[in-house]
Amino acid sequence: MDLEPIWLSIKLAMITTVILLFVGIPVAYWLSRKQSILKLVAEAIITMPLVLPPSVLGFYLLLAFSPNNGFGKWLHQHFSLQLVFSFPGLILASIIYSLPFMISPVKAAFSHLPRSMAEASYMMGKSKTQTFYRVLLPNIKASVFTAAVLTFAHTLGEFGVVLMIGGNIPGETKVASIAIYDAVEMMDYHSANSYALILFAITFIIVISVFVINRNAVKSPFE
Repeated sequence: MDLEPIWLSIKLAMITTVILLFVGIPVAYWLSRKQSILKLVAEAIITMPLVLPPSVLGFYLLLAFSPNNGFGKWLHQHFSLQLVFSFPGLILASIIYSLPFMISPVKAAFSHLPRSMAEASYMMGKSKTQTFYRVLLPNIKASVFTAAVLTFAHTLGEFGVVLMIGGNIPGETKVASIAIYDAVEMMDYHSANSYALILFAITFIIVISVFVINRNAVKSPFE
């Protein structure tokens, strides 16, 4: 069995998760502050990938990334960068597709932190940046871990978006979910089962780790 699609899926999931950690946490904090119409609209747009069929999102991303249209044309003309049927295109599409899985748990965690925590930090002379990194963020470590793990798992198994944007290029865009689809089409159920079992095992370990970390995070110190 060719393991390249598995490694490509893991690589895509890792890169997407790391980027979203840096992008999603500040956005989640911004959204958790006092609500406004702008934030409501932003949150609705971010949440859309949760309810949109992946093929619909993939189709519109395909149009946007195409070198014949708008954003994709601008990238191609100025940077000679083509996002359609390329690994960088898969990364950008995965970031958009998995964004709500990173932001939602972190936003909820920030929203449940008592405001007195930040206010006490300000009274002690800490800046907003110091308060964010030294006071607020350490208190939501379990939620950040959960968000990162969910983002990784979601990206690892995505199919519709990667098929629309990346196609099926071996070594470039053929991730594990596409390999399973190909194997089933060729009635090679042995290979399809092998890929599926590997993804199942990775996902199971990920879910167990989330439960263990969250259980330890809420465990009483008197237990």
